[in-house]
Amino acid sequence: MDCRNKKVIITGGSCGYGYGMAKVLKQRGAEVLITGRRLQVLEQAAKQLGVAYVQADVCNPDDWDRVFEANGPRLDVLINNAGAAVRIAPLAESSDEEIISSVNINLTGVLLGCKRAARVMIAQESGLIINVSSVCAHYGWPGYTTYTAAKAGVDRLSRALYTELRPHKVRVTVLTPSWGATDFSKAANCPDFDPETLQLVMTGEQMGEIVAGICETPDHLCFPEIMVQPVVQEIIPF
Repeated sequence: MDCRNKKVIITGGSCGYGYGMAKVLKQRGAEVLITGRRLQVLEQAAKQLGVAYVQADVCNPDDWDRVFEANGPRLDVLINNAGAAVRIAPLAESSDEEIISSVNINLTGVLLGCKRAARVMIAQESGLIINVSSVCAHYGWPGYTTYTAAKAGVDRLSRALYTELRPHKVRVTVLTPSWGATDFSKAANCPDFDPETLQLVMTGEQMGEIVAGICETPDHLCFPEIMVQPVVQEIIPF
């Protein structure tokens, strides 16, 4: 699928990976719409990128309806990138509100978007959904229990959705990154990368190049899952 003139929605597109995806896909000729919750940041990003935008909370079904209305009747690619790291802490020390918020942002919002995209793409018998998960979906670390559960849900729902949509010529990919130059550490109250390591983790534009490659894969082929991690990251999984 050539990116030129393809209609693409990217959630969480105002910063980090989402911004990098929007930048690369726009450069390759796609018609991009980004979403985000922080209006001022979203407006600034959209202006810099030259793309359309809708302020939206992925946990809100009405906001999703506004996004699809703004996008129009055709949708070629939905990238469920929006996610958030609620404070990283042992489950026993997490508040009920933190647990519910993490699951809603990282999993429920993806389901709501997939539902609406599936309806459009089934009708047009084409389309691609990319759900951004996390390496946490595959490995266990202390303090990440809720986030891990939500991202594992994204991984599993993507695989199940692929089986539902494949007969309609719609593809689903779960994209699983690890360390990246994003705001995750700050949001999760984790230590920042040291300057040397920061040069070796994945940037937003590098993520954008990976996504563009998925989008440009011939329509009769699909990557059910892609995992990418920096060589500098040593993973000793549980």
